[in-house]
Amino acid sequence: MKATTATYNIRLLFWIECFATMNFMQPVLTLFYMQRGLNAQDIFIILFCWSAAVLVGEIPTGVYADRFGAKCAFVTGSLFRIGSIILLMFATEPWMFFLYSFINGFSVTFYSGADEAFIYESLKESRQENKMDQAMGKIQSGGFIAMILSVLFGAYAAKDLTNAQFHLLILLTILFQLAELALTLFLRKPKKFAEPFENPLRQIKEGFLVIRRKPLLLVMFLNVTLVFIPVGAVFKNFDQPFLAHAGVPVGLIGLFYAGAAVLGYFASRSIGWMTGKWSRIALMYTTGALSVLGLLLAAFTGTTFWLAIGVFILLRIVQVIRYPIYSQISNDYIPSQVRATTISLLSIVDSCCDLAVFLTLSFVAVGNSMQWIFLGAAAIALLGVLLPIRPINE
Repeated sequence: MKATTATYNIRLLFWIECFATMNFMQPVLTLFYMQRGLNAQDIFIILFCWSAAVLVGEIPTGVYADRFGAKCAFVTGSLFRIGSIILLMFATEPWMFFLYSFINGFSVTFYSGADEAFIYESLKESRQENKMDQAMGKIQSGGFIAMILSVLFGAYAAKDLTNAQFHLLILLTILFQLAELALTLFLRKPKKFAEPFENPLRQIKEGFLVIRRKPLLLVMFLNVTLVFIPVGAVFKNFDQPFLAHAGVPVGLIGLFYAGAAVLGYFASRSIGWMTGKWSRIALMYTTGALSVLGLLLAAFTGTTFWLAIGVFILLRIVQVIRYPIYSQISNDYIPSQVRATTISLLSIVDSCCDLAVFLTLSFVAVGNSMQWIFLGAAAIALLGVLLPIRPINE
């Protein structure tokens, strides 16, 4: 890319993503929950609270981002996220974990829609909007660099699962979140960023009209979210006990997280090469089918060491490829002045799907049976894969 606002913002967002993803608790978070006395149903309630917060916050924060700018939304979201992590330091009762999850979920809504809108408009200013998937892949790769470092250290430092070890990891995470907040202040607003409507209600109405006039946008979103929830939320929150059950020592879980992160980094950086060789639609359906296959294997081969590792890596990589490609296809449908609001409205649908999936799977989580959880997740992912995806030019 040329030396443009897009180049500058994408480069800075790469580092912002790197610092924001530096979460040292990630490789042991589920084990931390269990060490504090939570069970599988409690973990589903934590996920439920996170999604409920997204449901509550999506519309107001989407309007907030369109009216006051993505940069302001990013700063506000960062402050909420730091507050939630501080609360995690003192959490001992289930309700405190639920509150942490709610605040953390609410913080995400300040980025939801605003980040994609900010990147797309930056690219649009330099007539490079057709490179949205490549830009998203590059930014996403920053998170994998951070993951390699944080999961290796986090898993090793918390190998004994003691309170002192957990507190150290939480403090380190807060430190890097503060660095991410500082970098956010240097982002540049695209000069041609469309002005929002004066009336926020009209802004929301226009977002609804975009979805109503382009129903394929909603169907395509459901394809993505019904695959992402089982893999990116359900499996991701149970992969630590899944690996431990397959015989992976806690201290080595970070090593496999790091290995998946290395592969994820190269996959993110190769999005442009992939879309050059294969169509975006073919890639979406292929990665969706692989997601279903991975969840089925997780359900039936969870005690086989190397097969469990293969399933873990497969389910990490497929989501790395799917999201940037979907982002390119979907943003081509949405007008500039309501981009963040429209994406936030779609995220409300995502939150409703989250709540439905988590509630459904919580009924089969009795006795911490991961096999039934993964089977249910595979069925939901299959439903998503069967929904059609079409680019706007069709």
